[in-house]
Amino acid sequence: MSERTGWDRRLSVTADGKGLVGHAGAVLLHKISDRVGLSEALGGLWPGGQSATWRDRAHVLVSLAAAIVCGARSVLEAERLQAHHTALFGVMPSDSTTRRALAGLDEAMLARIAKARARVRRRVWGLLHLRPGGFPWLSVAGKRLRGWIVIDLDATIITSASDKSGAAVTFKKTYGFHPLACWCANTQESLAMLLRAGNAGSNTVADHVRVLSEALAQIPNSCQAKILVRVDGAGATHDLLTHLQGLNTARRTVRYLVGWTITAADEQAIARLPATAWTDSLNQDGQVCPGYHVAELTGLNRRTGWPDGMRLLVRRVRPSARHRKNLTALEIRTGWKYSIIATNIGRMWGIAGSHHPQWLDALARAHAVVEDRVRADKAMGLRNLPSQDWTVNQGWMLAANLGHDLDCWIRLLTLHDQDGLERAEPDTMRYRLYHLPARLATHARRRRLRIERTWPWAQAFVLAWQRLLQLPALT
Repeated sequence: MSERTGWDRRLSVTADGKGLVGHAGAVLLHKISDRVGLSEALGGLWPGGQSATWRDRAHVLVSLAAAIVCGARSVLEAERLQAHHTALFGVMPSDSTTRRALAGLDEAMLARIAKARARVRRRVWGLLHLRPGGFPWLSVAGKRLRGWIVIDLDATIITSASDKSGAAVTFKKTYGFHPLACWCANTQESLAMLLRAGNAGSNTVADHVRVLSEALAQIPNSCQAKILVRVDGAGATHDLLTHLQGLNTARRTVRYLVGWTITAADEQAIARLPATAWTDSLNQDGQVCPGYHVAELTGLNRRTGWPDGMRLLVRRVRPSARHRKNLTALEIRTGWKYSIIATNIGRMWGIAGSHHPQWLDALARAHAVVEDRVRADKAMGLRNLPSQDWTVNQGWMLAANLGHDLDCWIRLLTLHDQDGLERAEPDTMRYRLYHLPARLATHARRRRLRIERTWPWAQAFVLAWQRLLQLPALT
């Protein structure tokens, strides 16, 4: 096989180009922020300043969020990208201005920003209901959860290579932070996130309640919604389940699916299950999954002190090689690996067969998508916190969450019918849209951003821009 040679003949590389724009996808992020009202909502939270050092804080936050989505990993990298985009967006904030803005985000301001985000989210969700196909209701095991908002809670580890405020040894024996977050499974949005020290507990009830309360405040009309909350085993505490049960009102329905730590009493109940109690589990497409079984454990395992109406469902699978060294005596004797979920779901309104253990097991296992949200957040600014200061890192986390939402809104509102883009990962969006180079041309007092026509996703970029222009104006 011959090698291709000569491709670089008479090729020179220089740095003297004019009117060229890298990471042109930033225009989509800034535009979606303007069109849905995020820029305006944030702009009303700070007083207008006359000093040159008091720049529009809303502009600082939105610009930083867009830079993080485009790949900036520090305030300095964000400044370099923003300086490159001056021809598009005008004078951009310096890194020192951005740091001062982040350092000024105290708890009172964070609460005001959360309220502004909730108002904007209400508008965005209204637009989602108007798009072709309507709001993105979830489908699990062949059943559509129409009318149900699904919230996933999970904690993750952000490692730190240096000594930063709040960094500590984590339960995984790493060093860094241990934030707790809520995401909306329907839209993939980041609803709430709490920055915590690295040694924060995995099942701290107060933290779970706080993050869940902040997430519910982000959901439009949450006081009269149907909400499903999914948590892993860290949520199986008396106080959290009692709190979840107490969220039910005459107008609001709250159901939960929570992981469960198996005790000796649980194993005794499992041992008493007859062979006929086990049924085949379901895949996410609704098809039977032979070799994996589910059973109702509620009647055999009656505990006191837990909320009324709580059900326990047990699942068994053949243990993998990595599980064999941690099997209990019962699991060794039976040859099965067991796991339990707790739920208050008797039936879910509007979903036939929602009381069956097989379907509830599939619904609980769908919580695994929360790992995708964690991965997306880390790819979008939260793999590392860039400052030694706790408040600045907390502000950076907020900007990363704003960027996460901007990315979700672009995909949901403008790319919902573009194959491979509606649920695209951050790296996919960067490769296909956000990192596109373009040429900024000026003629007759008009500016035109020109995308190379041979790029496979050039028309998707243009379509996203056109649909942003067509969004209803703010009232």
